[in-house]
Amino acid sequence: MLLPGAGGSAWVWHLVARELEARGHRAVPVDLPAGDDDAGLAAYTDVAVAAVPPGAEDVAVVALSMGALTAPLLCERLPVRLLVLHNAMVPVPGETGGDWWRVTGQHEAMVEHARSIGLSEADLQDDAVLYGHDVPPELLSEEGERDRDQSGRPFADPWPLAAWPDVPTRVVTGRDDRLFPRDFQHRIARERLGIVPDDIDGGHLAALSHPGQLAALLDRYAAEVHGGLVR
Repeated sequence: MLLPGAGGSAWVWHLVARELEARGHRAVPVDLPAGDDDAGLAAYTDVAVAAVPPGAEDVAVVALSMGALTAPLLCERLPVRLLVLHNAMVPVPGETGGDWWRVTGQHEAMVEHARSIGLSEADLQDDAVLYGHDVPPELLSEEGERDRDQSGRPFADPWPLAAWPDVPTRVVTGRDDRLFPRDFQHRIARERLGIVPDDIDGGHLAALSHPGQLAALLDRYAAEVHGGLVR
């Protein structure tokens, strides 16, 4: 299962899905109800569960960005054997998605990283600079057309689990992510999950700019789970 970030479009995963299918996996990109002002995390979870083919086993859930607020919630309702968080908002119990930005220091980390590569905070107001700097222009344009305005409703829900699910978990970081810089992601993963992320090339939308690298890593994780190597 491939969960998108803000904007909710499954299309962001279409290249990774193609790569996974070529490696023998069944890939299910999921549209989430980004534009529904009544849909909170429970509704997002319901939509994701409904997208799973009947009788599916050995489910791997891969979540981009804010999709990570939903991904762990699926473990109570599906036979999830692997969680993968990519350029992700890693939640903790009781924290809202809205609070996450302030609590983690995301803005400060983003601005500091931007300055280190010669960009100003004002430059980051341009989505092409913040998200699309490494994405082919035609893909970035289509991504913008497919994305919907993201409702703030799911960011208002306290994250409902008492603890992280007892499911093998991996974190994948885009080395050139400007929204969630690499060092910021490593710190959050270490502090909140005790995990050292794996890095791939690309920015926040590495699923569009480097789908082969990401799919190869997901394929490796799946093989490790089946071999009993990931805990």
